[in-house]
Amino acid sequence: MPQLHKAALCLCVSLLSAATVEKPFRCAVIGDTGTGGRAQFEIAARLSDLHRASPIDSVLMLGDNLYGGQKAKDYRAKFELPYAQLLESGVPFYAVLGNHDAPGQERYAQFHMDGRRYYTLAPREGIRLFALDSSRFDAAQLAWLKEELGRSKEVWKIAFFHHPIYSSGARHGSDLALRSQLEPLFVKHGVSVVLSGHDHFYERLQAQQGVHYFVAGGSAKLRAGNVRRTAMTASAFDRDNSFLMLEIEKDEVRFRAISRSGQTVDEGSIPRGR
Repeated sequence: MPQLHKAALCLCVSLLSAATVEKPFRCAVIGDTGTGGRAQFEIAARLSDLHRASPIDSVLMLGDNLYGGQKAKDYRAKFELPYAQLLESGVPFYAVLGNHDAPGQERYAQFHMDGRRYYTLAPREGIRLFALDSSRFDAAQLAWLKEELGRSKEVWKIAFFHHPIYSSGARHGSDLALRSQLEPLFVKHGVSVVLSGHDHFYERLQAQQGVHYFVAGGSAKLRAGNVRRTAMTASAFDRDNSFLMLEIEKDEVRFRAISRSGQTVDEGSIPRGR
């Protein structure tokens, strides 16, 4: 091959590699989804629309993945059918357990839990996700989390679990006992973003000691008018079902909350901090 052609080929490969590295990690966040009802299918349709426009790299599920029966037919009706287009496109879903989820869900292959109630993964260089079981947060899980956070060197540390430690929900609200165990670790180890469900609406909290908290538990169920807007509420939406989109780059996380009709109800960015 002539030297000029070889040089041009190397340049093209380098440019393509750079474009791949610089592409943001796009992640959808859904919570309290497992109804098999109309709202779940309509939220799933919005997700499929977004994926066709610009591919979604993964979907995080914040628990209550299946309400009611949890047999094989229920996995199909309440997960596989609503998200069929995304699953057929190869989009991986990563789940945590909620208070309505039966033991054994962690062995369901499509939830990518690999038999674990809590786990960590690095979907992209510089990003580390910590999936927790907030329904059974015991001493063993606490010790595991301390160790994993201590060894993590990623720029972005993001935790997701079911019960919010900050929430303005009138029905549930903040889990103070869980907060007393988790918040010191999040602050100490530089966790940037924390995602939870349980309250059936969307809320973004004011940053607490540098940590940004989101509640996204309205992706199939809705508790309309349930947000008690307080000084710690940065933004909230409790009039319709919704989900959250995150785009993670080296120096910022961009977020957008989207309603069932496709309306953007909140958006902004989180700069790289500590």
